[in-house]
Amino acid sequence: MMAGQLTIAKALNDALRKSLENDPKTVLMGEDIGKLGGVFRITDGLQKDFGDSRVIDTPLAESGIMGTAIGLALRGYRPVVEIQFDGFVYPAFDQIVTQLAKMHARALGHVKLPITVRIPYGGGIGAVEHHSESHEAYFAHTAGLRVVTPSGAHDAHWMLRQAIASDDPVIFLEPKRRYWDKGEVGDAADLGLHDARIVRPGTDATLIAYGPMVKVCLEAAAAAEEDGRRLEVVDMRSLSPVDFATLEESVKRTGRAVVVHEAPVFLGMGAELAARLTERCFYHLEAPVLRVGGYYAPYPPSRVEEAFLPDLDRVLDAVDRALAY
Repeated sequence: MMAGQLTIAKALNDALRKSLENDPKTVLMGEDIGKLGGVFRITDGLQKDFGDSRVIDTPLAESGIMGTAIGLALRGYRPVVEIQFDGFVYPAFDQIVTQLAKMHARALGHVKLPITVRIPYGGGIGAVEHHSESHEAYFAHTAGLRVVTPSGAHDAHWMLRQAIASDDPVIFLEPKRRYWDKGEVGDAADLGLHDARIVRPGTDATLIAYGPMVKVCLEAAAAAEEDGRRLEVVDMRSLSPVDFATLEESVKRTGRAVVVHEAPVFLGMGAELAARLTERCFYHLEAPVLRVGGYYAPYPPSRVEEAFLPDLDRVLDAVDRALAY
C-alpha cells in the first residue's frame, strides 16, 4: 500500500489485503463479502484475488459464522469475521461472550483465539431498523475481548492490521457513517492498538470521544475557538482496555471533561469514564465530568435520526455547562 489520501473504506480494504498476503492462515468470512465485496464494498476484489476458500461467502447465520470461526481458530487459522450490520450481531452474541471471550481463560491460557470481528456500527446513514446500533458497551463489559474503533483512515488501516495480528479476540467497530471520509494513511503504525490519541490540543476542557463522534468533537472545538475557548480532543481508539493514562493526563491539565458517544448515555461508555476520571482526577477537576450521547430509547426512524444523534450544538452546550462551574 502506498501512503496517501484514502477513504476509510479503502484503508480497511488495503489492510485486509495486506493481512491476506502476509499470512496464508488468515481467512475472511461473512455475508456477501465475496462476489459482492460487502454491502459497503470493504472486501471488494479480495475474493477474486485470493479465492473463495480464503474470502468466504457465508449463509445468513451469524451464530453459525461465529461458531465456525472459533473452530477454524482452534485449528490454527486467523479468521476475520464481518457482521454485515451492527444490529445483526445479536444472534452471534452467545458465541462471542460465552465462547470467544472465555476460551482463553477456560483453557488456562493454553488456547488462543486470534479472531477479529468486524462490525459496522452507529447511525447517520438513513438506514432501516437494526442497522444503526451502537452496542460497544456490551462488548467492553465482557472480559476477554479487546474492543477498538478507529475514527480516520490511518487508524482504520493500521489498527485493523494490528487487530488481525493479535492472538486475542478483537471486536473491531467501524464507524459506518465515516466510511467515505478521506484521510492521510502513513506507511507505518504510530501508536499501539490500545493507545489513545490527542487529535487537537487545548487548555480549557477535554472532549473525549471515539469512532464517529471524533469528527463532531473536532468541529465543536473549531467552533469554540471562535469564542476564545481552546478545547482538547482525545480520540480513545480503544474501549477495552482503555488508555486511562492519556485521558487522565489531559483532564488534569484542563480541569474539565465531556465524554461524547452515539450510544445512549445511560450505562454507556461515558458512565465508566466519568466514574474513573472522577476517582483519579478529583482534586484537579473544576466541574463534574459530563456526558453527551444518544437518548435512552430505541434507535428512531431515519427521518428523525439527526435529532437523536449528538451534534455540535449538544457538545457545545455541555462545554458551556462545564465552564459555568
